[in-house]
Amino acid sequence: MRLAGKVAVVTGGAQGIGRAYCEGFAREGAAIAVVDLRREQAEATAAALREAGARATAHAVNVADQAEMDAMAAAVEREFGRIDVLVNNAAIYQDMDMGDQSLEYLRRILDVNLLGILVCARAVFPAMKRQRSGSIINISSGAAYPDRLGMPARDLETVPSFAYGLAKSGVVYYTKTMARALGQYNVRVNAIAPGVTMSEATRKVVPGPIVERLKAAAALGRTLEPADLVGTVVFLASDDSALMTGQTLSVDAGVAMLG
Repeated sequence: MRLAGKVAVVTGGAQGIGRAYCEGFAREGAAIAVVDLRREQAEATAAALREAGARATAHAVNVADQAEMDAMAAAVEREFGRIDVLVNNAAIYQDMDMGDQSLEYLRRILDVNLLGILVCARAVFPAMKRQRSGSIINISSGAAYPDRLGMPARDLETVPSFAYGLAKSGVVYYTKTMARALGQYNVRVNAIAPGVTMSEATRKVVPGPIVERLKAAAALGRTLEPADLVGTVVFLASDDSALMTGQTLSVDAGVAMLG
């Protein structure tokens, strides 16, 4: 087991891709803190992990609230004694309204999807600094690379905010700057940029024609399922990636070929 003895905090861990991450960590021997705004779903996920033999706790907190996240991190340390991994997976996606171009909506997306990763990293960093070890894994998106997607906006009535992609582009930037700053404490920071992944949120929000267009653009000719991302997140959490930091790994079946 590659994560035996490690403790992982997974935000947005109650369902979809986040739950797949939690299940993958559990299979590799980690203890998991399931962090999600939805209390009942978080508790259900933690209970399922415990039934499968893992150590797991649930925490209903807002990732954009520093006080709540600090309290969560302190509770995880009390329960498990350490924090080794943070997966910054929480994002506003299921509730996205692509037609809403208001600044209020943009601020809400940025508050959760971009500033949230900074809030969460600040919450777990004291533990990682004391240990002089840790892995922070930020979840970006293929939406951070619009030049690779080839889907220009048409029939504009205002200058669009492209809120989700803007936030996920910032995640790539934060990943690099965090990695540079925290490396002195042996804390690694990397990111994953998933392609279109058929989670519950994607099925509700992304129109079928866009899914088919992205599938056609992929070198492997397919979309992803949440389980397809688990191997990458386990790799970045484990010592197998001990000398990797500041990197964004594109996992999208070959749409955005970075490098």
